[in-house]
Amino acid sequence: MDMLRDSSTGRDATVYYAGELDFLDAPAVSIVGTREVSDAGWKRASQLARELAKNGVTVVSGLAKGVDTAALTSAISHQGRVVAVIGTPLDKAYPAENAELQQQIYAHHLLLSPFRQGERVFRSNFPARNRVMAAVTDATVIIEASDTSGTLHQAAECVRLNRWLFIAKSVASDASLTWPAKFLKNEKTVVLESPKDILDRISK
Repeated sequence: MDMLRDSSTGRDATVYYAGELDFLDAPAVSIVGTREVSDAGWKRASQLARELAKNGVTVVSGLAKGVDTAALTSAISHQGRVVAVIGTPLDKAYPAENAELQQQIYAHHLLLSPFRQGERVFRSNFPARNRVMAAVTDATVIIEASDTSGTLHQAAECVRLNRWLFIAKSVASDASLTWPAKFLKNEKTVVLESPKDILDRISK
């Protein structure tokens, strides 16, 4: 387990990592959203991760249930590079059902955490995880999220850091949600209709 300094947030933050740090040398995109994902949302996350992986983009997510799990497992199954940013120290797994997936990423991909080994886990840990995800990626895609979703912390970080933020078309057009309109005022927020929308903007 090594650590790196993250200066991109403007604060002196330490990020602990295990695995292939050079995965972040390639274009990298976070795919995030609700833990209680719908079947359609799971399929969208999986398909997007597959297309990004096929195009050499590193897929990043948070290792939670739902959207995160769909994106990471799909990218891995299509021989892509993945990064999991977790809200626990590197030696802890949450949720427990993703312990095997976390170990696979630890061994063969890249695992990041803003929390040192032995640090206690609180619900408040997860916004810190979202800040790291926004900072280490070129863009974030929100697949599904309610108006009270913790995912919106990451959306706010994207705006603050001037990163691309993509909102799935099904979310942006959902009249029951108020949060998309607030972010769509930002010039680097885009309604996502196809993977090409991302690839055209993050190519280096």
